[in-house]
Amino acid sequence: MRSLYEWITALSAWIIPLMIVFIPLYAAFRKVPVYETFLSGAQEGFGTAINIIPHLVGMMVAISMFRASGAMDMLASLIKPLFDQFSIPSEVLPLGMLRPLTGAGSLAFTTELIKTFGPDSMIGRIASTIQGSTDTTLYVLTVYFGAVGIRRSRYALKVGLFSDLVGFIAAIIICLFVFG
Repeated sequence: MRSLYEWITALSAWIIPLMIVFIPLYAAFRKVPVYETFLSGAQEGFGTAINIIPHLVGMMVAISMFRASGAMDMLASLIKPLFDQFSIPSEVLPLGMLRPLTGAGSLAFTTELIKTFGPDSMIGRIASTIQGSTDTTLYVLTVYFGAVGIRRSRYALKVGLFSDLVGFIAAIIICLFVFG
């Protein structure tokens, strides 16, 4: 009988190729003009990309200020004792704080963790799972809400950050359960 790890590995190897095949086939079956729909979406996406540039620049400046000021390191040092008490690798803590802010920055941090500790280490597995189970909430709110003109995003911010926290905690618990 296969272990849970083997099932997860097999599923992860096949899920994306199956989706890449299934979605266009399903669209063709429903008589959706697949290529024309793709081109229409790409044309709309280009206009949106131009509109979000000012919001993107503002977000990048704010993220740089947060990291350069030392606020992220100070916050991590305050939370580290809690992680140590539950035997959770505290090396993933900055990733949990960085992920809601920036996708590229969190991916770079994840890459460094994997280079340092290895992809099959508990830290590498937790970091990869956090990367896949959380979102860049502040980036999404700033760029996409700004692009479509949504100004009052208070509830979206609360829900987004709460879901990031739940994803962060769930990633740690699941990795410790499956791989621990």
